[in-house]
Amino acid sequence: MIDLSTSFAGLSLKSPIIVSSSGLSSSTDRIRKMATAGAGAVVMKSLFEEQISHEAGTLSEGHDYPEANDYIRTYARENTLGQYLSSIREAKEAVDIPVIASINCVSASEWIDFAEKIENAGADALELNIYFLPIDKEKDPREYEKAYLHLVGEVKKRTSLPLIIKLGNGFSNITWMVNQLYQRGVAAVVLFNRFYAPDIKTDDMSFSSAEVLSTPAELRNSLRWIGIVSSQVDKLDLAASTGVHSGMAVVKQILAGATAVQVCSVLYRNGIDYIKDMIVEMKKWMEKNEFESPADFRGRMNYSSLDDPSVYERAQFMKFFSSMH
Repeated sequence: MIDLSTSFAGLSLKSPIIVSSSGLSSSTDRIRKMATAGAGAVVMKSLFEEQISHEAGTLSEGHDYPEANDYIRTYARENTLGQYLSSIREAKEAVDIPVIASINCVSASEWIDFAEKIENAGADALELNIYFLPIDKEKDPREYEKAYLHLVGEVKKRTSLPLIIKLGNGFSNITWMVNQLYQRGVAAVVLFNRFYAPDIKTDDMSFSSAEVLSTPAELRNSLRWIGIVSSQVDKLDLAASTGVHSGMAVVKQILAGATAVQVCSVLYRNGIDYIKDMIVEMKKWMEKNEFESPADFRGRMNYSSLDDPSVYERAQFMKFFSSMH
């Protein structure tokens, strides 16, 4: 009997497929469909710090009185938060799977007090999407890493919710960073976040957004680091994100050491019900290989499980390109 249930960040999931934060999870009706299709959990559409700050600033334009500006900024922040808390409550009433709140933040400002309110609204966990663009030529790279760890520490003071950190891949030592997060009590880490990237339109020399949705080819980057980090920080739950477009991609990430995966782009392309197809594909593979649960094959092909772990370390295509003329 195939049982896809697993535990992630202390939460019980009926499958390892988590729907990641996006516009898809901003609707209670769609969240209900995700649960019906077999999602193990859903991450709510992110509450963006930058968006709150922008909206507050826009509303306060044209007011000359500092007291009025302060009032308007506070109103904008609290109104946005209020709507977000209502969405959490509605989702919790609609489904029986974990509902994970999400904050997209760039600073350790006072509004992180929102974490406590998010907990009171009934969220099962809190995911932090953190990104500081390292562009200051005078700033020591270690200062950016300290900023991440400081922000995590500040949020931990505000909530007892399981804390999930979704990281980008721009660290000089990803394994070190994940281990530091584990030592600070983080419940799980997601590798990797997908960020906005600019593109240049050459016809009129203006900027536009690069491709928003991921492709299956992007699985390789998170697969490498899931395989390495899961063997080095083996007591921390890891979720793989970006490039997970099929049931076999889920299987690969679990073999590499992931506890769960996050999906998004594939649902935009194929619809929410595609989760069912991914689950069917997983189950067929598990039956063929006589596995009853994800725990039976998790980490079987991670860095420490291989006779030749260099397959994870190799950075060049020597074997393939050296024979080409």
